[in-house]
Amino acid sequence: MSASFEIFITGTPGLEAALLAEVAANGFAEPQQTTGGVTITGTWDDVWRANLVLRGATRVLARIGSFMAFHLAQLDKRARKFPWGDVLRSDIPVRVEVSTSRKSKIYHAGAAAQRIETALKESHGMTISADATVAVKLRIDDNRVTISVDTSGDSLHKRGHKEAVGKAPMRETLAALMLRECSYDGVEPVLDPMCGSGTFVIEAAEMAAGLYPGRSRRFAFEDLATFNATTWDTLRRVGAPHTPTQQFHGSDRDAGAIRMATANAERAGVAEHIAFQNISAADITRPEGPAGLIMCNPPYGGRIGNQKMLMGVYAGLGTRLKSEFSGWRVGLVTSDPNLAKATGLPFKPKGPPIPHGGLKVWLFQTDTL
Repeated sequence: MSASFEIFITGTPGLEAALLAEVAANGFAEPQQTTGGVTITGTWDDVWRANLVLRGATRVLARIGSFMAFHLAQLDKRARKFPWGDVLRSDIPVRVEVSTSRKSKIYHAGAAAQRIETALKESHGMTISADATVAVKLRIDDNRVTISVDTSGDSLHKRGHKEAVGKAPMRETLAALMLRECSYDGVEPVLDPMCGSGTFVIEAAEMAAGLYPGRSRRFAFEDLATFNATTWDTLRRVGAPHTPTQQFHGSDRDAGAIRMATANAERAGVAEHIAFQNISAADITRPEGPAGLIMCNPPYGGRIGNQKMLMGVYAGLGTRLKSEFSGWRVGLVTSDPNLAKATGLPFKPKGPPIPHGGLKVWLFQTDTL
């Protein structure tokens, strides 16, 4: 089980560079950025550790093999000979997902999936289930069949301790990448004046405390033949959480949102490091202590709220930040550059569009105010 293979770490499109930086910072060898994620070469220990420690990763796919197939009969034959049992357990149901490219002579994904499912059942005694936790993913590109296993199961944004969410919640994985994109280092304070369910400040506090994002959940790799419970228990104990040096701050005009955020922070184990307030963004005041990062995902027209009314909200936020937060940096997420402009803040040129909640959004950043 010590042989190396390719591992694909998927992330949010548009933020691949931030994911690459996180993968490198966590000591994974020779990460390579690609569209939609980062590729590394490693062992099953690296697969487990990637699921446990990477905050910006959406999924971790283990690429377990490949072969050439020019037609369905050849796909069937080679699938029956493939050593599925080295990775999959016959007592654990699996599901099969196939995608094909125009360059492949096998172009019908559904027919290809049926051939793989039949091979798994008849040659390896495995059960196929549409809702199985373990997913086998095949991509047929230029007649090469690449086989991957989704080792994560549920998307990695599901940390296991955020139960309460409001409208249009920010996914934890996306929040983590945006924090990194804003050069958050786990040392400075973070303030969110429209915190909703608290994702930005909870994520920042967890990073500052050295808490693993996957500490509270289960993963699909625990149902694979390659799993070693002893090694996994050792990996989970590596690294000691510590007390953050700074306080974090979240506020919202909605009292229900503050209750949700507080409950989420308590489940995450970081409530003592976050001060939540039920106030409007236009009324926030600068907290005591050093300057840091203001991170905000305000409502926008296509998400929640009336766009014309929101112009005033953004303008009020910008006025308050300019008057109260000299020396702080700002990161603001919105789908409408005109709303960002309404703040009057000196934003740098926006980066690539980022998919979020069915929309394209941008992360607007300032240098220190």
